[in-house]
Order: sequence, then C-alpha cells, then structure tokens
Amino acid sequence: MIRNDAARETIAPTIGVFDSGFGGLTVLRSLIQHMPRARYAFIGDTARLPYGSKSRRTIARYAAQSAQFLVREQGAEFLVIACNTASALALDAIKEAVPGVPVLGVIEPGADAARAASRSGDVLVIATDATVQSHAYLTACRERGLRAIEKACPLLVPLVEEGWIDHPVTADVIDIYLNELRAEAAANDLRPDTLVLGCTHYPMLRSAFENAVRPGVTVIDSAESTARAAVKFFDKSPMRLVGGGPDETEVHCFATDSVEKFERLGSRFLGRPVGNVTLVDLGG
Repeated sequence: MIRNDAARETIAPTIGVFDSGFGGLTVLRSLIQHMPRARYAFIGDTARLPYGSKSRRTIARYAAQSAQFLVREQGAEFLVIACNTASALALDAIKEAVPGVPVLGVIEPGADAARAASRSGDVLVIATDATVQSHAYLTACRERGLRAIEKACPLLVPLVEEGWIDHPVTADVIDIYLNELRAEAAANDLRPDTLVLGCTHYPMLRSAFENAVRPGVTVIDSAESTARAAVKFFDKSPMRLVGGGPDETEVHCFATDSVEKFERLGSRFLGRPVGNVTLVDLGG
C-alpha cells in the first residue's frame, strides 16, 4: 500500500520483540532510543526458558508461537527476535509462521557490525553455551570474511540477573574469560581487534568489557547493532519513525510466567519501568 506524505508523518508501526526471557529488553531499550515513535509489544516466554536446553524442533515451535502472538494478537508489522538462541536455531521457522512480516534476528546485525569495525579480520565472540554450540556467529562471521573464535561464558547471565554489574567478582570473571580467549587466539595466530557480545544480557556489562579489553579492541553491543539494523529497514519503509522522545513511546510487555520477577528485573534491563506486565498463555 502506498501512503502519502501526510501519512508518512503520522503512521507509526507496531514492532514486536520476542525473547525467551527478559534479557531481550536490552534490545528493546536500544530500539526505543533509535525509534521512539513506534509502538512496541514485547513478549518473554518465561514459562519455557531456558531455550538452550531444548531441541531445535521445540525451540522453533515455541518461538513461532510467540511470533504469531505478536502478529495476530498485537498487530506487529515487524518482528525483532531479541534472543540469540531463537535467532540461531529458529529464524526460518519464525518467518514461515508469520508470512509477509519482516523478521530481524540479532546474529546477522552483530556480525555485520563486527565486519565494519574489524581491521584485522579477526574477532572474538562470547555467548551462552547454546548459541556457541549452534556456531551461528562463527558461520555469519565466516560469510563476511572474518575469522572468529567463540566462547561460552555461562557465569555472566546469573551475575547480571543478580545485579552484580559493577561487582569485583564480575570483573574477575570477565578477565578470566577474556584471558582464555586471548590464549586461544594466540594459539591460532589470530590478532582479534573486535569483541562481539553475543547474548542479550551482556549489554548490561558493556562498560565492564570496554574496561577489560586491550587498547584498540572494539566491543560490539548486539542490542545496539540490531537496533541500527532495524533503523536501516525503516529508512526504506513508508512509515516514518522520526520525532518524539523515549518518554512518549508506547510499550506493552507480556510474559508467559513469573510476572513479578519480570517486572522487577525487566525494569533494570529496559532502563525504565516496564509497567504492568500481562500474563499470557501460549499453550504447550
């Protein structure tokens, strides 16, 4: 449908954002900063996390159900999959579940940002075990001519959820993981100058990583790179997203379980109160 210039000024889309939990709220936070005029619907499938312990088929079914909820129940016209596991293992299934609706995952934008930032062509990727086991970042980096080393960092998510963002223990854990990565890079004759934060919890630790990496290493925040990729999409869209401010943004959050925890921790990830979170049942 072709809209006239007046419509371009007034019509803002509904953007659906999906995660298996609430870490994806860091992606929503970046989206709001870049596109405050959109209406946002976020769902965290908290009843069925973690996705990483599930089979690909089960992850695809769960993710498709959330995508269909956002499109059919909330009118989402564009979907952001703010979950690395679902982006790695279920992106095709999600696209099939909501035909005609553009779908953006978090892995391709992160790899694109790494390609743009890296001079040596060597990058490091840290993520959850499930994302590393999928080798989705490794594949995406190779497709862009990059050499990458992936590492699972399982201690970081619970530290973030505990609120230990600036805690000395967290800084020590980050140093240990980075030293292990540096040793592996050296053993493979790599000179990494870029670090990709491949988990939606990790943007909460961006400052800590920037303090821990060596001079000349760029830290890629996958939430920020995903938001920038969404902006590029809408730059070519009939719908305008300029004007307004984050305080005016309409946001509705849904969860499949643990609403109280979502409201408590979610506000920390979003950087603003999430408001009243609506409990929804997506089925088995």
